[in-house]
Amino acid sequence: MKPGINYDIAITHIVTRKKQTMVAALGVTLGVAVYLFMNSLSAGFSGFSRGEIFKNNAHIKVYKADEISTPLAQDAHAESVILNPQITTLSQRLINPEMLLKEIKQQPFITHAITQVDVSAFYNRGNTQIKGTASGVNMDDYAAMFNTEKYMVAGSISALRGNLNGTIIGAGIAEKLNLSVDDNIAVSSSYAVTKVLRIVGIFSTGNSLTDNSKSYINTATAQQFLKEGPSYVTTIYANTPDPDKAAAYAEKLQAVVPYIVEDWKTTNADIVAGDKTRGTLMGAISLSILFVAAFGIYNILSETINQKINDIAILKAVGFKGRDVIQIFVAESIIMGCIGTILGLGLGAILISIMSGIYMGGPVGYFPIKFELHLFIRSLFLGILITCCAGFFPAKKAANVDPVSIFRK
Repeated sequence: MKPGINYDIAITHIVTRKKQTMVAALGVTLGVAVYLFMNSLSAGFSGFSRGEIFKNNAHIKVYKADEISTPLAQDAHAESVILNPQITTLSQRLINPEMLLKEIKQQPFITHAITQVDVSAFYNRGNTQIKGTASGVNMDDYAAMFNTEKYMVAGSISALRGNLNGTIIGAGIAEKLNLSVDDNIAVSSSYAVTKVLRIVGIFSTGNSLTDNSKSYINTATAQQFLKEGPSYVTTIYANTPDPDKAAAYAEKLQAVVPYIVEDWKTTNADIVAGDKTRGTLMGAISLSILFVAAFGIYNILSETINQKINDIAILKAVGFKGRDVIQIFVAESIIMGCIGTILGLGLGAILISIMSGIYMGGPVGYFPIKFELHLFIRSLFLGILITCCAGFFPAKKAANVDPVSIFRK
C-alpha cells in the first residue's frame, strides 16, 4: 500500500483516541523534561566544581618528585651502613627553571606558563598565629593565568609588582587577625625567617580553605624565606587551550621535560571521580524515567492493537502487508513521541530558566545550572528513539496477526 494511506490511518487513530494520545505524550513530556533538567544540573555542578579547581590550579603542573637520600656507605654483606635514608632537602628544586619555562612556553599547546615557589608560612599578630602557605609568584603573570583580579576585595594586584615587602592575603586571614590594606603582618617560614610585610591587597575566592591560609608574595621574597638563591623554583604551572585535553598535552610535554608532568585531573582525581559518579547517577535516574514514559506508549499501543484486532485483520485481508501494519503503529508512536518530546524540551527549558535565576549566595552565586545545546539535542534524540522502539514491538505483534484465524473467531 501507499505510505500516505498508512499515515492517514495512524493519524485517524491518534485523533479518535485523544485522551490516550495526550496521556502517552504527557508521560514522554515528563520523562524528557526530567532527563534534560537532571543532566543540565549535573553539567552545571561539574562546571562549578571545575571552576573551583581552576581558581588556584593550572591545567598542567611540572614539579620534581621527592627523592630518598642514598646511603653514605655500602657493605658487601649488608644493604647499607645507614638504614634510615630520608627525603633530601633539595629534592624539589628545578634545575635551570628559566630555560625550562622558556622551553615550555614554546610548545604550541601551551597558552600560559609561570613559575612558583611555595613557602610553608605562619602569619603572626601579637599572640595570634595562623598556619598557611605563601606562594611566591610574578603576580602579573599569575593574575593573567588565574584571573585573580576577579577575586580581589581590597587593594590591587599591581601594588605587589616589584614590592619585595608586600603581600596579598586571603580574606579569612584578614578577618581572623583584624587586618586591612596598608596594615603590617609578621610572616615566618619553617626556616626561622621572619619578615614584616605590608598588606597591599585582600582576595576572597569563596573557598574557606584557600581564603583562611593562602597569601601571595614576590618570587624573590619567597626565596628569601627559604634561604635560597634567585634560581630556586619548586613548580611550573601551565595552561592549555582545552582543559579536557590536558592529559594528552601533558604526555606531549613529558617528552621534553625531565620532571614529572601532571594534568589537573590526576591532581584532583577524587573531585573528578565524584563528578563522574554524580553525572552517572543522575543520568541513570533520568534515563530510567524516560524508559518508564516509553512503557506508557507501549501499553497504549498494545491496548489499541487488542481493541482493533478485527480492523487489522480486515486491513491484511484487503492487501495490507505486515510492514504496512508496522508502519501504521510506529508512525503513531513517533507522532506521540514527537509531541511529548517537544513539550518536554519546553518544560525542561522553563525549569532550567527558573533554577538558574535563584541566587544561592556564597561562592556558589546563582544556582549552577545552565542551557547546554548538546543536552537538548541528546534529549530530543533519546525521546524520539525510545518512543519509536516502544511502538515497534506492539506493531511487530500486530503485523503477525493471521486474518483467517481472527475471522474464524
